[in-house]
Parts: sequence; structure tokens; C-alpha cells
Amino acid sequence: MVQSNHAAAEGLTHPNDNLSPHNDRNTENLKPVTSGQSLASRQVSQQTDTMKPARLSSDDVTLAVPAERVAEETDYTRPFDNGYHFPPKYSWQESTKQGLASFWKFFTTPMGAFWTFYGLNVVAWGGMLFLLICNAAPAMCHPTCNDINSPRRKWVEWDSQVLTGLFCVTAFGLAPWRFRDLWLLMKYRIKGQQEGLLRLAGIHRSWFRLPGTEELSPDIGPDNLPADVPKQCVPIPQEKMPNAPLTGVRAPATKVWKMDFMIWCMVLNTLAQVGLCGIMWGMNRYDRPSWSTGFLVAVGCIIAMVGGLVMFFEGRKVKRIEGVPCSERDLQKLAQDKELGILHYNNIGDKKPKKKKQSDPEK
Repeated sequence: MVQSNHAAAEGLTHPNDNLSPHNDRNTENLKPVTSGQSLASRQVSQQTDTMKPARLSSDDVTLAVPAERVAEETDYTRPFDNGYHFPPKYSWQESTKQGLASFWKFFTTPMGAFWTFYGLNVVAWGGMLFLLICNAAPAMCHPTCNDINSPRRKWVEWDSQVLTGLFCVTAFGLAPWRFRDLWLLMKYRIKGQQEGLLRLAGIHRSWFRLPGTEELSPDIGPDNLPADVPKQCVPIPQEKMPNAPLTGVRAPATKVWKMDFMIWCMVLNTLAQVGLCGIMWGMNRYDRPSWSTGFLVAVGCIIAMVGGLVMFFEGRKVKRIEGVPCSERDLQKLAQDKELGILHYNNIGDKKPKKKKQSDPEK
């Protein structure tokens, strides 16, 4: 009798010994209400526990993204119909490291070392001339800054002579190619020979597109040139035909006047350098007009810069539409980031396109 009572007492003391783990929530709900917890709060707590969502996997999280957002990201990040994707954007550390490696590879070549040395000289002597013009060295102003025999005026003269010689490297070194382009342009403009423009299109194939090429099939290139392609759409020689666009979309035709503008800018740069050399080396610093040097230097630099900007922006426009080649490193990063769920915008800058403002129809 005593033993049976003892067993019964043990049964009352340990009522949950035979419960399975999945009944823990039910057991927790059977706890008595304490004095500090009202019945209403107990019911709210039970409802909150019931409303708690289950933990989602990574796949579930992806599916939980709003449909509008998924469609927007897909439009900006999905590859082109032929599977092409622009190279991804790297962090500034990786870009700097890659840029330094490319520069070192360029610098170790004879032409790379020459142009690096040339550029450093232009920057050094040009910076020194700028400081002298700004009177950054008061010790050279003896007896005055504008005295013809002051150290400042002498160094301005020597600095200008060195810069004139440096500018001759590009102005005269590139003169044969510049006047070749001018001759071809005159054949097209004056004689009306289409051959002149076709040869110019082959020379400047990186940024110039002939009229009518935007209507050609996207698979046409120098290695695939059907016989029915119009002759006015094929550069001379035909090996200079632009490659088939990687995106499958051809850039629109370049306005021909931009070719005229670029060629004349480069030719005028050479002619301005001729005038500068004549004044700097044909006259001494006592008889030379003070305004002539600055005027010719400014004209030569500005027109060359403007002509270069035309080629730069037109070339970037072509690359933005037709695409740029991806390296093995780019393809590997795109594949790895896709597995990690990192999306890249499919454009040349890997940037989110700006939404165009919709005009108000009531206005």
C-alpha cells in the first residue's frame, strides 16, 4: 500500500517524463498564469506565437521579393538575347591593382617608357611655367617680377622653349597621318569620291560608323562579309570592317561632319605649332610680342583637346551600344557573383540606368 502511494506520488511529481519533444509547445501553454501576467496578456502572447512566420531558406527569400522589384532587376541585369553581358564593376582596390599592373606592362615596352618619360616632362615643365606665371617664387622677382632681366623672366623663357620642343613631338610626329586624313577628306568633299570616306572609316573604325551600317545584320563582320552588302557600307580595305557587335545591336551611323571636325582640329594643331616655333625660335625674347606665345599655345592645346574629345565620346557611344570584350577574369567574376546572388547591371558602367521623367499629359 505504501509502495503504491509512493509510485502515485512520483507520477504526480513528473507528469512530462513520457512526453515527446514535439509536445514542448503544448506543455509550455499549460503553465499556470502567474500573478504578474493577466489572462488577456496570456492570450495575446499565444496569438503572437501562432502568427510567427517560419524561417525561410535562401530560395524562399528570393521568391519572397515583390514581383515588381524582380521584374525591374531582371530588365536591368539580364544578359542580351545572345547571352552577352558587359564586364562587371570592380572595387577601387581591385581597379587600382589592375591599372597598376597594366601600366607596368605598358611601361616595360620601349614605346611605353618613351611616352611615360615624355608625359612626365610635359607635366613637370608645364607645372613650373604655371608657378612662374603665378609669381610663386618671389625671390626671382629682382629687381621686379616683370623686369626683362629678372630671374623670373629668364626662367619663363627657358621653360617656354623646352615646352615648345616637347609639343613638337606630337604636332610634327603625327603630321604625316594627319595630312593623310585631310587628303582623303578632300577627295570626298571636293572630288566627291566615296573612296575617301571609306578609307577614313577603316582608319577610324573604333569610333566612326558609315551611313547605312546600322541596318546590316548583327552577325556581319570582317570574317563574315556577304557579297550582297552595299559597297558604301564597307570600309577600305574590307578587313577594317568593324567586328560584329557583341550585344547583337549595331550603333547608329556617325554624322560625317564629326569626321571633318576632328581632322581639321588635328591639322590646325600642327599649324599652330608651326607658328609657335617660328615665333619662339625666329625671334628673341626682347622683340617677341608678349601675347603671341600664350595665344598660340592656348589655341594649339584647345583644338587638339576638342578633337580628341570627339573621338573619345563617339568611341564610348559605340562601346555602350555594341559592347566591349570580356576577359576571363570578367567572366569568372560574373559567374561567381551570380551564384552568390549579386547582380550586375548590364551596361558599360555597371550602373543603374536613370529613369526617364514622364511628361505630364495635361501640360
